[in-house]
Amino acid sequence: MDRSAAPFSAGASRHGAGGLMRILIATDAWHPQVNGVVRTLTKMAEAAAEMGVDVEFLTPQSFRTIALPSYADLHVALPSPGKIARMIEEAQPDYIHIATEGPIGILARRYCQKNKVPFTTSFHTRFPEYVSARFPIPESWVWAALRYFHGTSDAVMAATPALADELRGRGFRNVVLWSRGVDAQLFRPRDFDLALPRPVFLSVGRVAVEKNLEAFLELDLPGTKVVVGDGPARAELERKYPDAVFLGTMQGETLADTYSAADAFVFPSKTDTFGLVLLEALASGVPVAALPVSGPLDVIGDAPVGVLNNDLRAACLAALDIPREACRDFAASRSWGACAQAFIDNVTRERPPQVKRRWRRRLARRLRLTSESVPTA
Repeated sequence: MDRSAAPFSAGASRHGAGGLMRILIATDAWHPQVNGVVRTLTKMAEAAAEMGVDVEFLTPQSFRTIALPSYADLHVALPSPGKIARMIEEAQPDYIHIATEGPIGILARRYCQKNKVPFTTSFHTRFPEYVSARFPIPESWVWAALRYFHGTSDAVMAATPALADELRGRGFRNVVLWSRGVDAQLFRPRDFDLALPRPVFLSVGRVAVEKNLEAFLELDLPGTKVVVGDGPARAELERKYPDAVFLGTMQGETLADTYSAADAFVFPSKTDTFGLVLLEALASGVPVAALPVSGPLDVIGDAPVGVLNNDLRAACLAALDIPREACRDFAASRSWGACAQAFIDNVTRERPPQVKRRWRRRLARRLRLTSESVPTA
């Protein structure tokens, strides 16, 4: 296990002092990627550590990777079943969660099924829409594959009630809610100015076709359109929309400063399952303009902190009249601690004690046999 991938892990040793609960998360999405999945897993694990729960990660950092054809800046891991099995057994987790449906997630799932180990999964990304935007593959085929992948999970975690209902309607079983949080200490109103013509309309996220960013960039709006993020569509969009300001990838204090300098946050995506950036903008005191689709509907709904309208230009202009204090107050109640508690509850739900004991005995036996088979000098 590459513990450098999980610097916030709370335990100094396996089932360390105090008998910490250990959760292993298998994920194909990890640093240096900058996206909602990575931020959610990272912040949730930090909050879980403060609760005395040890979260470790099985990530692409432990394997050789290759760049995706249409995403040169995204790399996919090439793990082997044997190495995945060894790393799971060395971690000695009490619970296993599979966060993504990529190669690492697939082989972790295979290990669990082969060894009759219970596991949970989460649904972060609308792959059917992403795939159909690039390849001539019917969405129904991708939904069928996802239904198969999650079919034997003890709990399939969905970020919003609307997504949970949709998954159930598509035949997914054991669907539970796992909402998101925001770092209200980092993302807060600040005295920062981008020195650009006002109003500033800001969008933050991956610059890719599935984010529907052109729906924002083509709008006739006063002031300045600002885009934070990078991705395969950035070069083309910069050429096509020279009046927009593209700032590239930002994190931490720099990102928080930029949020706070905006007059409205624009979220044109139709495919995000949640939209963590919505909470980050609101915590910064910035009202939201978005389409009335899953994600914005669940995060904002009827709250007076944003405008959801199929006419995105009208939503942008109306959002300028929303008090910034209302946005801040709305987001401040969404903590990562609550997110971590919900995750832990979902991972440990309905797990009979005898299942956990059987799993621990199996791990101990396999580790003993492995150590006995290693020749001594």
